[in-house]
Amino acid sequence: MPAVRIFDTVEGAYSTLEAAGEQSLYVCGITPYDATHMGHAASYVAFDLLNRAWRDGGQRVAYVQNVTDIDDPLLERATATGVDWRELAASQIELFQTDMAALNVLAPDHYVGAVESIPEIVPAIERLLQLGLAYRVAGTAGEPDGDVYYDVEAASKQSTDAGAWTLGSVSGLSETEMLELFAERGGDPGRGGKRQALDPLLWRVARDGEPSWPGGELGEGRPGWHIECTVIAQKYLPAPFTLQGGGSDLVFPHHEMGAGHAYSLSGVPLARHFAHAGMVGLDGEKMSKSKGNLVLVSKLRADGEDPAAIRLAILAHHYRSDWSWTDAGFAEAKARLEDWRSALAMAPEGSAAALVAEMRTELADDLNAPGALAAVDRWAAEARKQAVAASAMDEALVSDAVNSLLGVEL
Repeated sequence: MPAVRIFDTVEGAYSTLEAAGEQSLYVCGITPYDATHMGHAASYVAFDLLNRAWRDGGQRVAYVQNVTDIDDPLLERATATGVDWRELAASQIELFQTDMAALNVLAPDHYVGAVESIPEIVPAIERLLQLGLAYRVAGTAGEPDGDVYYDVEAASKQSTDAGAWTLGSVSGLSETEMLELFAERGGDPGRGGKRQALDPLLWRVARDGEPSWPGGELGEGRPGWHIECTVIAQKYLPAPFTLQGGGSDLVFPHHEMGAGHAYSLSGVPLARHFAHAGMVGLDGEKMSKSKGNLVLVSKLRADGEDPAAIRLAILAHHYRSDWSWTDAGFAEAKARLEDWRSALAMAPEGSAAALVAEMRTELADDLNAPGALAAVDRWAAEARKQAVAASAMDEALVSDAVNSLLGVEL
């Protein structure tokens, strides 16, 4: 595998990830309050391709993924369904991991929960307070005193060094665009007492009826979303690590704020590169829980669908593109899988090496899975055209390559 060239969201251009022998990857995980839908699956399959490409190139990969096992959506769903939030989280984490294993997504080296990370998160927030980059908010409108917020204006002025974080350095958005997305994606721009509408929550002090944990000088409470990922990444990966990945809906505020927290705490960038997967809809409409139009991996599996076909349906779209799941597209994926499997029995002698080289070239070019799939399609068509007894070595090599590089078991 050549060195991988990937589109860097921050740079707005392609960057070649230097093949230095060691790579590090952090991909933001789920909030475990519902089953894995196709949007989740597409994002994790995308960065699984990068993990596989690095490993094929002889790179050692440190891969970390979090799970936000305490957050408002989880508590709200637990209350609505009458299930203890811990039981709900545990069941959905298990289902997610089962879905990922079925889709042949290589497991991360560390799969870390927010709750278990609170002992590391608390001192990080205390340090931000000491540095003057965080502040406590007085209670308003029935809210208690003491919630801690990150001061984005102060943090943006902390350094003029190259690579220093300022608000917008990850997303490139205007303040107007940020405010709109902040409100849509878990922020609270209207919270009274904040210094700036875009300041994100670091620590939510205890409320009646909500779970809370010891917070040292912060008081009892629970962490905000962004600081969770920052602290986990800084504990388990180098600073900076190679690549931060996730869905495009995480660019702002999640990755923006996480990068700010990291720079404030360490004085170095969180990651050298950022890459983001596109959004997945259903038949041309946005996929969402509120619309009830989620395509669930577990439901497809329960219906007897081959996980390899599900993965192929995802890989038919470039990871950065927005696309829709359709019955027709899934039918094409199932037909392609059957086509590849039948062609293996006719693998022409000496045909594997060229195919493997072509697949590697495509994947090294911004993880171009559709290009790699097209290469296998051409190989399969030629195999059927020649219609000779299979070369056992080429059959094995093609099968291994498709599994190793694309994660598709033939």
